[in-house]
Amino acid sequence: MDEQMNKKYLANKLFETQFALEDLREIVRQSLPTGMSNDQSERYDEIVSGLGGLLEDLGKKNGQTQPVKIVGDLMCRTREEEFINIQPIQAGGRLTPEARKAVIAYGDGYSTCDNCRKPFRLDKIEKPSISTFHTDLAEFVGMDQARVVPGARRGFQAVASSIIEKGDTVVVSAFAHYTEFLAVEGAGGIVREAPVNEHNILTAESVAHKIDEVKRETGKLPALIMIDHFDYLFCNEHDIYGIGKVAQEYGIPFLYNGAYTVGIMPVNGKKIGADFVVGSGHKSMASVAPSGVLATTEEWADKIFRTTQMVGDVTGRKFGIKEVEFLGCTLMGAPLLSMMASFPHVKERTKHWDEEVKKSNYFINEFLRIEGNEVLSEFPRKHALSKVDTTGSFDKVAKTHKRKGYFFSDELKKHGIAGEFPGATRSWKMSTYGLSWDQIHYLSDSFIEIAEKYNININ
Repeated sequence: MDEQMNKKYLANKLFETQFALEDLREIVRQSLPTGMSNDQSERYDEIVSGLGGLLEDLGKKNGQTQPVKIVGDLMCRTREEEFINIQPIQAGGRLTPEARKAVIAYGDGYSTCDNCRKPFRLDKIEKPSISTFHTDLAEFVGMDQARVVPGARRGFQAVASSIIEKGDTVVVSAFAHYTEFLAVEGAGGIVREAPVNEHNILTAESVAHKIDEVKRETGKLPALIMIDHFDYLFCNEHDIYGIGKVAQEYGIPFLYNGAYTVGIMPVNGKKIGADFVVGSGHKSMASVAPSGVLATTEEWADKIFRTTQMVGDVTGRKFGIKEVEFLGCTLMGAPLLSMMASFPHVKERTKHWDEEVKKSNYFINEFLRIEGNEVLSEFPRKHALSKVDTTGSFDKVAKTHKRKGYFFSDELKKHGIAGEFPGATRSWKMSTYGLSWDQIHYLSDSFIEIAEKYNININ
């Protein structure tokens, strides 16, 4: 590099500059339509004069600075600016520059409702183009209708509460996320787990056997099949297309959990054989939390997106076409607008999923050069998220190191890497999603350098 760069310095200076601009923005907000008061004008000029110094500091790219405080003990988060972040649930949710700009512009609570007109429902708003976005979102996942929801879990909940009756059975994977269990429990249903095989893969045959078992024991078929494409424990790919065929053969509705796929790889719900597609905005669609998507076919739309029929007994009030499962309107403000702002980039990046998988495998191959390292996920990798085991390498160092397992976190931090579970030196998860090839090479070299420092053999 031609000049030294201190990322901590730059991150703090960027936030100082941005916050100074926000202070200017607040003065403009507080001023009258006719102009600023004398006090406001003086304060405005004072802040503007200070911006010159901040911009000069930014030009230096290096120096000493203090962490930037927002208010009280709430400090700025600078992980994404300072480090290569390999945290498994954060990689696909990093905001695009467009999303960050949308947050700045639409952070106010009901900012999406400036132009809410009849029929007074979020997905009908045309300015900004929320209505069009819903249509595009359904097409993006290969379904007929879509809604934005506060996270994938609320998508599970909406489907479960719509179609599960008390005592109904729902077939899930043995690796199902806990929110799937809670959605079923909340609707009064009973979860039955289809076991994975010796390779930690869920097959169509396993799901079919579980369906038959439920039918023998209860006398009726499950009310729903709810399966993850890639699970959160090992992030292995399951036989989702085969399971879709099984669901159709038995005539059971199928919910495709795309929390780790929708927004990072191509997904077509109808081709999969899904009746419902659920995705996570903050996990895989470069969106502010909480955010997600629920999409379905025309066959199920009227049931899942049912509108209120209730009438007040005293006032006779009705509430138009408000949707019951979403309490009228769902995602609004910054979470929704960040998803919309990131959407063009998200659509484009799904076309390059193969490249992300190549990066993942390149890193894992380098990682496995370190003697004692293992990958617990299926290999070669089919996803950017992996579960690894360093019991035979870095954990051996931890047993005699005064910092125990935290020595590994310390070493990664020195290399500008964050996101591993602090203190973990046995089994842990990481993701390479969204990293450039330069970052992938740096990440790989850093792990090997740390191993060499502690005399761990490199193959």
